[in-house]
Amino acid sequence: MQLVLVIFLALAQPALAADLWSSADGSRYWALDSALKWTSLLSRSPEAPLFYPERWSSASLWRGRLALGGQVAERLHLRVAYEQRARLVSEGAGLGGGAGILLSEGEAPYRVEPVDKALVTVGETFAYHHELDRALIAWRVGRGELQLGRQAIGWGRGVLFGAVDIFAPFNPLESDREWRRGIDALRVSLPLGDLFSLEGVAALGASVDESAFVGRLSGYFGEVDGELLLGRRRRDLFVGGVWSLPVKDAEMHGELAVFKTPEPITVTGSDRVMKVLVGGSYAWDVQGGLMLLGEYHFSGFGLEDTEELVYRILDPDYRERLALGDAQILGRHAGAVQLLRGIGSSVPLTLGWIFAPTDGSGVLTSVVTWVFSDALTLAASAYWPYGKDAGPISLRNEGASAATSGLRSEYGGAATSGLLQISFYY
Repeated sequence: MQLVLVIFLALAQPALAADLWSSADGSRYWALDSALKWTSLLSRSPEAPLFYPERWSSASLWRGRLALGGQVAERLHLRVAYEQRARLVSEGAGLGGGAGILLSEGEAPYRVEPVDKALVTVGETFAYHHELDRALIAWRVGRGELQLGRQAIGWGRGVLFGAVDIFAPFNPLESDREWRRGIDALRVSLPLGDLFSLEGVAALGASVDESAFVGRLSGYFGEVDGELLLGRRRRDLFVGGVWSLPVKDAEMHGELAVFKTPEPITVTGSDRVMKVLVGGSYAWDVQGGLMLLGEYHFSGFGLEDTEELVYRILDPDYRERLALGDAQILGRHAGAVQLLRGIGSSVPLTLGWIFAPTDGSGVLTSVVTWVFSDALTLAASAYWPYGKDAGPISLRNEGASAATSGLRSEYGGAATSGLLQISFYY
């Protein structure tokens, strides 16, 4: 532990200047942002050898990121971000190796060429990756803007869940949300007066059936901030709506998305799937600031019974939708409550609760962050799952009874974990 800290402190010295060059009038410039992160996770898993061969496990993730940005002309901006990652997981960690908490090593969607490659792998315990995560040209044309290349696009008002966040959503339990994974896209934005704007996105995959073409109209209707989305996402037709508004001293937000799939999905047997999000927040103006957030999420892509996962995971279409984030939750219903204290202070604290109301499982979380300076932060997190853990289950699939091991609740089979993250910026 001490050796790791010494190495990172040595590497984090500001050897690279953030401002590389600027013109005399400041209208053109090149700047380099750098970050190093070390995350360590220690977990104690349920007694379920199929998912956790070893009850105690550990995982470490190192991330080094360089982001180069430049205003090369009055209306032309360029940005590139390159990342290297090293992940070390103990033998027999299984799902205890950071699944759902640490950044996934799965291939990011909507990329013509991934430029994400494992440079070194040692069995299932060590992997060293590099990735081109941003490569963007932004060009202002009149009042509008055109963005072309690898970029981050996140839609919706949800904090922990999302119904219309269709490109590269975060996992609800993911510990580090600083950088959303980039997708290859053409994005055009055009203001329509002072209150409305129109946006079109073509997110490109290896083929048309792996791409997305979506339009978004956003604007204000009195105190309501709303959006309407319409398009084709891979092979699904998609329509969505987003709203947020003040209610006295509180804030309410919601999302609704309806998907028309090319064939009925295996989970429900229907070709029309709905996702819903309803949430709200309230802030108290006390010392340090205090905010309470609550959200409810319904996902038509989720399973009616989590125990079905053991055979649904054999379906390629279901696995693909899991990888794309269509099913942010395994079940159909989930809720979350979050209390944040010290917003904007040097030691913010977050207490959270994510739960599945239909099976009585959930995860209690806590995060405390020490912001020592703009260049150094330390965060400590804890995860306490409860509910029926993983173990023997009985299933009836297409009239045939089967007994096997699987998840008996959405969150009860997760590992009790503690996480420590050190971040350097220069």
